[in-house]
Amino acid sequence: MGFQIAKTNSILSKLATNEEHGENSPYFDGWKAYDSDPFHPLKNPNGVIQMGLAENQLCFDLIEDWIKRNPKASICSNEGIRSFKAIANFQDYHGLPEFRRAIAKFMEKTRGGRVRFDPERVVMAGGATGANETIIFCLADPGDAFLVPSPYYPAFNRDLRWRTGVQLIPIHCESSNNFKITSKAVQEAYENAQKSNIKVRGLILTNPSNPLGTTFDKDTLKSLLSFTNQHNIHLVCDEIYAATVFDMPQFVSIAEILDEKEMNYCNKDLVHIVYSLSKDMGLPGFRIGIVYSFNDDVVNCARKMSSFGLVSTQTQYLLAAMLSDEKFVNNFLTESAMRLFKRHQHFTNGLEEVGIKCLKNNAGLFCWMDLRPLLRESTFDSEMSLWRVIINDVKLNVSPGSSFECQEPGWFRVCFANMDDGTVDIALARIRRFVRAEKSGDESSAMKKKQQWKKNNLRLSFSKRMYDESVLSPLSSPIPPSPLVR
Repeated sequence: MGFQIAKTNSILSKLATNEEHGENSPYFDGWKAYDSDPFHPLKNPNGVIQMGLAENQLCFDLIEDWIKRNPKASICSNEGIRSFKAIANFQDYHGLPEFRRAIAKFMEKTRGGRVRFDPERVVMAGGATGANETIIFCLADPGDAFLVPSPYYPAFNRDLRWRTGVQLIPIHCESSNNFKITSKAVQEAYENAQKSNIKVRGLILTNPSNPLGTTFDKDTLKSLLSFTNQHNIHLVCDEIYAATVFDMPQFVSIAEILDEKEMNYCNKDLVHIVYSLSKDMGLPGFRIGIVYSFNDDVVNCARKMSSFGLVSTQTQYLLAAMLSDEKFVNNFLTESAMRLFKRHQHFTNGLEEVGIKCLKNNAGLFCWMDLRPLLRESTFDSEMSLWRVIINDVKLNVSPGSSFECQEPGWFRVCFANMDDGTVDIALARIRRFVRAEKSGDESSAMKKKQQWKKNNLRLSFSKRMYDESVLSPLSSPIPPSPLVR
């Protein structure tokens, strides 16, 4: 076996064999646990429920209805076949002009029409992953670093570091102030990097935050923009959750801050936005990533790099028509926010029945769940022990805070928008039953607990009619394995 590994490493590159991808983490291990035993209400009712996947599947019916009403938008339909040749032959990496115009207009809509976006600055990429990597390739050299508030998205290690050779330096945020970033923490992280002779090229923000589900207020954004300008470093704002805001306060884009008169002194060349349709529209499979930069050189460089991750012209053509339909877009954004709000309320209220609290959030497809009271002791080893019980016995894939670089054990990200109502209720029932058992102080053996779990979870009152195999539902048929999972 050892000889085989050595032989494999000798014929592959250092990039191909290094561990910087970050796949060997609890975040991705949870996905593997789900893939090996996926929940199905009829075929596998005791399987693992996927709550580690931040997907927005609450408004697919609206998109499906639009597609049915607009068959010409597809070049693979009888009505749209006349456009097939032109679209199939199109190869310009600038993208279809109508697609870039539609994306720019949609970005304006998701920001309440308070800011304008120039279609000529819209650069395509293969999903948010491709967009994030592209902007890093444009702005930094191997060994350089970006500051990033923690907790942060675990796959940033893959997106931003793996192939670029760039470092990520966490800015540690604390629960004592609801994980809000402070000027002091930013300054300390920057100065510590300087002392270590690390060249800091910029600051990366995810707004709204993943995993916190919170948004940055204007004053904080102004402060961070002033800091980056003062030190002549870049500010990259990942705004892929912009339209998932379902409660006050409203989302504020960095583009809005740049438009304010008091910020006229700021160098716009240092500001860049990453966007996607994966979360706001629930279309991760379409691989729509966008780099939007206020720097002409970055736009030109990113556009050349986009050759390695273009969006298919067939997808561009369909979405250009869909996103140009103003009535549809307005209705979709309103309905999506309302459904997310309703699902969030239902889920958090269900947790509160057994005393589980979440960080107060107004956006995103997830909650930052506080399970610190369930830890045997306040350590990351205890957090991992609790996580293993939740995965193996409770059969829920939730993501431990340590995989998000959270410095306080006991926090977990739990996704609630990638499943139907019935599955949410089963997940809540499992959580509540587990918490009540833990609080009861039952000291019976692990085997006894596991047997009891199976007995209790086997049959929750479920109508088979709700899960008719002929009805498309996120969990009524097996979800294809994630490309991130071995």
